[in-house]
Amino acid sequence: MSKNNSFLDRRALFASGAAAALLAAAGVSAGGLPQRGGKLRLAASGAARSDSWTSGDGLFMQLATQGVVFDTLVELCANGTLRGELATGWTVRHGGREWALDLRKNVVFHDGSPFGARDVVASLSRSLPLADVRADGPDRVILTLDMPDPSLPFTLAGPAHVIRAAHAMEDGIGTGLYRVQRFVPGQHLLAERVPADYRDGQAGWFDRVELVSIPSESVRAQALAEYLVDAADMQSGAALKASGDVAILPAMAASRSLGMGQTVSATRPFDNLRAAERWWFV
Repeated sequence: MSKNNSFLDRRALFASGAAAALLAAAGVSAGGLPQRGGKLRLAASGAARSDSWTSGDGLFMQLATQGVVFDTLVELCANGTLRGELATGWTVRHGGREWALDLRKNVVFHDGSPFGARDVVASLSRSLPLADVRADGPDRVILTLDMPDPSLPFTLAGPAHVIRAAHAMEDGIGTGLYRVQRFVPGQHLLAERVPADYRDGQAGWFDRVELVSIPSESVRAQALAEYLVDAADMQSGAALKASGDVAILPAMAASRSLGMGQTVSATRPFDNLRAAERWWFV
């Protein structure tokens, strides 16, 4: 059984379909050609002073890791399908117990070091401690599970399974579209677009991304209403309904100056944590 094409998760697809309808109703720009430039400012909850690049699972660090600095092997697209990110394809054997993942070539980390199988082995050995992960050459990894898991690619798309540099596992050095300029745990992240990336022309439209921690939802709403941030996670958009410049979306609110794709994944806020990759200013 080979799985080199997109892997479809129906629950995610239905969720993103509902988000697409809401996106159109909210009046956020959908479709069109993305524009390069500007700084995306995101306000998020869930930060802690104890956060680090290897600890902290609140929304703030989820956005900082998967959405900005690091990549995963597999990407959950806005339309609910899966496609390879650092992996270009995968093959499953033994009823879902053994997975072979082919890795993308010519990818480098932010410090200039090359990405390869040893980085995947080091990363997944931490995030999947019950699995046996081994390199099968420089650009291929074999992952063996105790129990069959036909949904493993969907699991690998989550923020817990970002790929880190084997030589700098504790640091904010990834292969993501944005490189860390300043990081204050539990408070602030500023990152700049890397000068060249394998997704050039397909993703990463902002010059810089700024992530700020605002624990209070009412304060996040005020910051958005006063144009201090461009988007914020929001359980209730009641405080912003009177603002004609803000669109209320699933689990978040965003400025209408932002352009987005035709569908927005509602699996997690901020377009499945990938707002910095997928959105742009119109």
